[in-house]
Amino acid sequence: MLVKILIAVVIVVLGLAAYIATRPGEFQVVRSATFAAPAPAVFAQVNELKKWEAWSPWAKKDPQMKQSYEGPAAGAGAVTSWVGNKDVGEGRMTIVESRPAERIRIKLEFFKPFAATNSGEFSFKEEGGRTAVTWSMRGQNNFIGKAMCLLFDMDKMVGGDFEAGLASMKTIVEK
Repeated sequence: MLVKILIAVVIVVLGLAAYIATRPGEFQVVRSATFAAPAPAVFAQVNELKKWEAWSPWAKKDPQMKQSYEGPAAGAGAVTSWVGNKDVGEGRMTIVESRPAERIRIKLEFFKPFAATNSGEFSFKEEGGRTAVTWSMRGQNNFIGKAMCLLFDMDKMVGGDFEAGLASMKTIVEK
């Protein structure tokens, strides 16, 4: 009887492992908003990392978060590192590409609560004095990441933060 139970458990574990292995290896989170402001004004909010403190959803989740800055104040090479509570963790963000009023690409390195390296991007498209902003993040899932995505949907976990950040940024640039 014990052998049958053990065989059943092994079959279930192997089946679950096979299912997890077939899950997508990449994830992406994307949110967009349109602001009644010119692209250069919106771009400036993202391109200068210290300005994130005014609109970042994570700054609101942990007002005591400790941040440091390195490199240029804005644009490619600008870096911020943070250490915060359980809601924001610990990590580092580096602007790797900055095309004025067009696109900003970011390397995101998370150290806590789990290690990961993802890429982020903001794109800006101005039409008639209004700017459409798209904020995205993508990354790779290893086996553990794939298993975690069975329990936690990255789009639901991070998408709400992106929406809140875009709403806060909109309030700032439309003043």
